[in-house]
Amino acid sequence: MTVEEALAKLESLGNEKVRAMNKKNGAHDNQFGVKMGDIRSIASKIKSDQQLGLALWDTGNIEAQLLAMLVMKPKLLSVGELDRLVHSVNYFWVADWLSSYIIKEHPQKEELREAWMNSGYPWAARAGWSLTAGRVTREPEGLDIPGLLDRIESEMPTAPSEAQWTMNTTLAQIGIHFPELRARALAIGEKLGIYRDYPVSKGCTSPFAPIWINEMVSRQGK
Repeated sequence: MTVEEALAKLESLGNEKVRAMNKKNGAHDNQFGVKMGDIRSIASKIKSDQQLGLALWDTGNIEAQLLAMLVMKPKLLSVGELDRLVHSVNYFWVADWLSSYIIKEHPQKEELREAWMNSGYPWAARAGWSLTAGRVTREPEGLDIPGLLDRIESEMPTAPSEAQWTMNTTLAQIGIHFPELRARALAIGEKLGIYRDYPVSKGCTSPFAPIWINEMVSRQGK
């Protein structure tokens, strides 16, 4: 499949309601409004095509970028290419798919984690803190956990919203997985108050760190 064929297929599957919803959630105009299931269906037919994936990404079209991440192999991306992808993100759904499907699977992600955390580009900072939250949960060895709490306490109030989300995730994961630091994590969450009034659907857990931490600790019996 060529880039032109992929774009034509995506455009034919466009849905105005999906497009409007994306727009409401911060998407730019370079989108077709394609349902996620349809994007996955196209990807299943392509299977793997690294060059097509990179070319689709470079169109800047939201659905093309989502499709790109399903047909690329993370290990074939150089560190420079991965950094370029992160610094060209401008929509949260693309950012989160990039973290889930590409960044987390890249063998050299740790080389970029701290640089992204310190980046002035909000979406790069989001990616860096997302990786850090993952390390707190699964591979905390070598991390300065108290130092992370210091940074979160001082930086999160003025951080861009894109980065705030994954900084908050890091705060919550520290509170959940480090009992000796739980009181401090809870205190920081209460002090900052970020996401305190976040609307939450029935059956879902609030992203407000104190509620999130206490709920998960209660479930796990820690």
